[in-house]
Amino acid sequence: MAYRVEIDRDECMSSGRCVADHPTAFGFDDEELAVVLPEVSDLPDQQILRAARNCPSRAISVYDSSGNLLE
Repeated sequence: MAYRVEIDRDECMSSGRCVADHPTAFGFDDEELAVVLPEVSDLPDQQILRAARNCPSRAISVYDSSGNLLE
């Protein structure tokens, strides 16, 4: 599935869960907020959806190729 992953910087609380679980797909910027890395597209669909579900602040959103919110 093709998807788009976004992080709401206003909601991110820098827990680091996404970075710890998927260090090739998420990282931290200079402000210690999570960012989506280009390699996020290498993650299996279920892992990226799980990363969004496991975000304590619900800052990660996943959209399908039509722009529908999945998680």
